[in-house]
Amino acid sequence: MAALAFLCAALWLLGVSSPQSGAQGDLVQRGRALYEDGCSSCHGLDARGIAGRAPSLRGVGEQAADFYLSTGRMPLDRPGAQPVRGEPAYPPDEIRALVAFVGSFGGPRIPVADPARGNIAEGRELFTENCAGCHQVVGEGGMVTRASVPDLKQATPRQVAEAVRLGPYLMPPFSARQLDQGQLDSVARYVQYTKEPEDRGGWGIGHLGPIPEGMVAWLLGLVALVLTIRLIGERTTE
Repeated sequence: MAALAFLCAALWLLGVSSPQSGAQGDLVQRGRALYEDGCSSCHGLDARGIAGRAPSLRGVGEQAADFYLSTGRMPLDRPGAQPVRGEPAYPPDEIRALVAFVGSFGGPRIPVADPARGNIAEGRELFTENCAGCHQVVGEGGMVTRASVPDLKQATPRQVAEAVRLGPYLMPPFSARQLDQGQLDSVARYVQYTKEPEDRGGWGIGHLGPIPEGMVAWLLGLVALVLTIRLIGERTTE
């Protein structure tokens, strides 16, 4: 009787879970078809990569696939080019399918960041310490050796979380030990703030940072001083 009860329970559990498994399986199969058509020429039919063209996708997880596809960084125009943000090549439903297919090989799931739970002051401090050296203090982007650094004006909280954990291209990844979930939420909140920052000092001049802004202030001050000296000198001559 005990064995019969166990068998019935197992069959009931399989019956409950099979629709979800079937739906996920269908999504993976759709993703496989999309992958073979649009990605396999570089990453290989088995997703193990092709030397000199593209790396293996086994183990990169949903995290990497969603980031690169949702930001339009993949597929590349040519192998070896820097992946830059653009319009996604696939609609959202196809991106979900491709993400499911790549995720079926294992790897990190899509991370979550909730700006509402973050602290903007903490986020500013963390961003200034870890990110501003390349992205500039309000996420305007810039240039570093061998790469251009993107601005963050279009980055969603999820894409911020993915980039932090993944470390795309030359950016270093930050593990949960380096930035925990609360700190990640704060960074995401600060990045959202940088899209429309407050200019309490007046003229923002593109939010280039305190050093160039200070140089502009000095330059304007010197110009005003020279004009004042010239005006005084002309009156003295008369």
